[in-house]
Amino acid sequence: MNKPFIYGTAVRNENFTDRKKETRQLMMNFENGLNTIIISPRRMGKTSLVNKVMHGITDEKLKVVYLDIYDCRSEYDFLNRFASAIMKATAGHLDRVASTVKEFLTRVVPTLHFSPEPMSDFSVSLGITPEIYSPEEVLNLPEIIAQKKGIHIIVCIDEFQQVGDFPDSLNVQKRMRGAWQHHENTSYCMYGSKKHMMMNIFQNKRMPFYKFGQMMFLDKIPADEWCEYIKERFESKSKHISDEYAKRICDTVGCYSTYVQELAWTVFVETDAEVTEDSFKEGLQTLLHQNSAYFQNQIASLTTYQMNFIRAICDGVHTDFGGKDIIKKYNVGTKSNINRIKNTLEDKEIIDNTKEGTILADPVFELWFRSEYMP
Repeated sequence: MNKPFIYGTAVRNENFTDRKKETRQLMMNFENGLNTIIISPRRMGKTSLVNKVMHGITDEKLKVVYLDIYDCRSEYDFLNRFASAIMKATAGHLDRVASTVKEFLTRVVPTLHFSPEPMSDFSVSLGITPEIYSPEEVLNLPEIIAQKKGIHIIVCIDEFQQVGDFPDSLNVQKRMRGAWQHHENTSYCMYGSKKHMMMNIFQNKRMPFYKFGQMMFLDKIPADEWCEYIKERFESKSKHISDEYAKRICDTVGCYSTYVQELAWTVFVETDAEVTEDSFKEGLQTLLHQNSAYFQNQIASLTTYQMNFIRAICDGVHTDFGGKDIIKKYNVGTKSNINRIKNTLEDKEIIDNTKEGTILADPVFELWFRSEYMP
């Protein structure tokens, strides 16, 4: 099915737009064995960018390993996911997985799991425990395989910020860095959806992964690039959208990649032949409704002071929250309470502290909050 706009999953081919500079840079890093850390706000297309570069590699001597560690909760959760992904990627074929495990992980017996869907992938369970393998043995696995096979392995780890929540996280990170910094035939690409956690892991001088690799910061794709893409995708399905409405889609969601795709799709669905004010507004309402449950969950545990702090930002307050007039008007508690509010809302990824001041991290959340909680 050739859907004109894709969101909620990594996009490829004609659904991937712009990012030419970033694509070229990441490809060069992969080809030259440089470690890379990608940082950006949520919904900027990090996973799509990495997937595009991964699938663009043609050199048979480069082997890409991909793993998503979103649901890993401990060091050995990670090590099992890490080793399993390496086994799958370096085996080459399903019938070689068992022999690859036997060659490089002699003390485990792999179990293959298949989905009932005929075209689906399979998973590998290894059952690695501290009694069987030390963390260092598993962490050095890709380097050992790369040396043995005469290849270069690129390990791409999505949602890497999860390691910051592992028990004994600092020592876990020290073990990772201690092993990986010596790898000459393996390089790493780490990225994740929680910007402030990723920044702490990789830009804090006191953390083990400080200066581990090249930092890539993804900016927003410019509106004019998006507009051309939106218009082309509408035309591909025999519908029309004017420059004005294409730009309104971009401006409404702040050019956040996922939201541009999502709003463009909801407007597309509401459009018969040409986008009108009614179809645009209906598409926007659908966007807010589709994200409402997620936003409700974000604010479910917030205090009155925290909710009032968000109201202040929506009213255009971005600095000087401790001022007497601001405290009185928005009822955010005492001046000493402001930093605690900021820290909590940043941890929940509701706000972002920038050089210009404190802003709401998600433009669609702001639209939704205004419609639900502002008079």
